[in-house]
Amino acid sequence: MAAPTAPVDLSAALVAAPVAIGHWLAILPVAHCITLGAILLMVRAYPRLQGWLAISGLGLLALMDAALLAKVAAEGPLTMVMGRWLPPFGIAFTVDLFGALMAFTAALAALAGGVYALADMGESGRRYGFFPLLMLLMAGVTGAFLTGDIFNLYVWFEVLLISSFGLIILGSEREQIDGALKYAVLNLIATTLFLAGVGILYATFGTLNMADIASKAGDLRGEAPLMTLASLFLLAFGMKAAAFPVNFWLPASYHTPRIVVSALFAGLLTKVGIYALIRVIVMLLPVERENLSFVIALAAAATILVGALGALAENDIRKLFGYVVIAGIGNMLAGVALGGPGGISGAVLYAVHSMVLMTALYLAAGEIARRGGGFSLSALGGLYRQSGGFTAISFVLFLAACGLPPFSGFWPKVILVKASLDIGAWWLAASILAGGFLTTIAFGRLFLLAYWRPAPTVLAPSRTCWRTGLPLAALTVLVIGFGILPEQLLRLSQSAAAGLVDRQAYLHSVFPKGDTR
Repeated sequence: MAAPTAPVDLSAALVAAPVAIGHWLAILPVAHCITLGAILLMVRAYPRLQGWLAISGLGLLALMDAALLAKVAAEGPLTMVMGRWLPPFGIAFTVDLFGALMAFTAALAALAGGVYALADMGESGRRYGFFPLLMLLMAGVTGAFLTGDIFNLYVWFEVLLISSFGLIILGSEREQIDGALKYAVLNLIATTLFLAGVGILYATFGTLNMADIASKAGDLRGEAPLMTLASLFLLAFGMKAAAFPVNFWLPASYHTPRIVVSALFAGLLTKVGIYALIRVIVMLLPVERENLSFVIALAAAATILVGALGALAENDIRKLFGYVVIAGIGNMLAGVALGGPGGISGAVLYAVHSMVLMTALYLAAGEIARRGGGFSLSALGGLYRQSGGFTAISFVLFLAACGLPPFSGFWPKVILVKASLDIGAWWLAASILAGGFLTTIAFGRLFLLAYWRPAPTVLAPSRTCWRTGLPLAALTVLVIGFGILPEQLLRLSQSAAAGLVDRQAYLHSVFPKGDTR
């Protein structure tokens, strides 16, 4: 006769309560991107249908991310675990205000890029998988912003890298292969460093759940190699974000793909590196970030100046904008170095501004090439006489990139300069201001040569296509809106920064009973 068995208490290991409907928003954007990417792959023989399905799907993604942002802003961080296993055993998606804000901004940039691609990406590019790769890229980007597990963050990095390799070589031109090789080698090195850091992290903490790591870091400080871990993650994410001195891969590769691909890369990919750096260094290892702050500040100042000087020296508009991306990464790094609510909110606000602005600038570069016949400053001219409307849009974007009022680039620079001066880091504030001054000269040169100077040859009349004009105009409206009406975005970025500095709400979302293991 078999002995009676005691009932197993599954509530100690599994989520027993039904999952609330609203919690599904944490994973819905990622599931949507993967599902739509598979559908788009199945209809690759119908390029026209594929394009419109993709635009509809990207619009739906933006709505999902907007709903997620509204829910997190109203109710605080949101956690959903896979397979109903309780954290830290189940893989968790934990969405705080920082992640939700970045995911929503990324969806807007991707929607603008998708509409522009209807004109920029030919039938061949669509057949070879532009739209499925774009959705896979968005799955990786969105997953990285929403995950609460550091190995899962590595996986989403891999997803976006695989899709970006496919996007950068669409067209199979010699220049694209060369750019893809430089892009791939540096990113694979960074990914290897990231994976090594994750391995050491697991050996040290016995968990990969970010909230669990954050709660245990204080107890292990002094016994575990946390400074080594922080340095390793700083190097890995610095390479992915194109920070000095590992920034050279970006201007060597971002000018090679189709302009819409460059726009998506400039708007999204480096920001994922900065996001990961803030999430790991600021939220998980704050004491180690403080110890590394001087090194990060030096790298930030050098990145700003290298980016601004590089922009000043470039003749190719796409490479010029690539250096502007690098200078922006330096400004965000300055916020990471400063720490505290002021510095981190400046970095978050700059990241949101840069995602919108850099996407718009590269789309504007496409229009410059279409109207002027190329990307070389030495051969351009006369764009002002050809189209006053396009010149006005470009002028707004250039002022925003320089950090001049009243546009979106002004406010994050004000916050970062003030935060620098508050702690006596005058030289970092001077670097931010000097970078803005040099960038202003670079854009002034671009405007004078490409727009104001008479054209070397008579330019043919060029009409604006709605598929290229609409996304550029919409992004420009956002740049103006963020600058003139910044209150709501400032509140969101300050709340996001406060949530990263004070982690209690994030930890409570993952462990509502405070039962970290």
